[in-house]
Amino acid sequence: MIIDSLHNAHRYLSVHPLFEKAFEYINSTDLLHAADGKADISEGLKAIFSHAQGKTAEASLAKFECHNKNIDIQLCISGKETIGWKPRTKCGQPNGDYNAEKDVQFFNDAPDMFFELTDGQFAIFFPEDVHAPMIGEGMIKKLVIKVKI
Repeated sequence: MIIDSLHNAHRYLSVHPLFEKAFEYINSTDLLHAADGKADISEGLKAIFSHAQGKTAEASLAKFECHNKNIDIQLCISGKETIGWKPRTKCGQPNGDYNAEKDVQFFNDAPDMFFELTDGQFAIFFPEDVHAPMIGEGMIKKLVIKVKI
């Protein structure tokens, strides 16, 4: 997992071949005015914008998730978002089977930690990062970029 702010995004361009294009998309998009929904950025990159009411920790943890085929770049555009995290190797309570169509595996484990993101801060979740996003009060506008592995 990586946690940082957009002004340091250039430090992570070499982590994955598609990260440069992902951050170019972020920097060239009017994030505050982007409509909710999904969009294909290019081969292997998908953007998902949402503007929604924050959830309780309990509601978010009902979908404590990780992915096998995608890396998530989760950017908080506005609001304050709390995210739960735990390494996948420490999760021992699967909540159902892996869904290959949706590329998601849920767990019933509790996070090892919680952290907050606010305007212009992002987290990058790799397949080994189980995460519970969108915890908070008030409205949270965010962008998730799915980076195909």
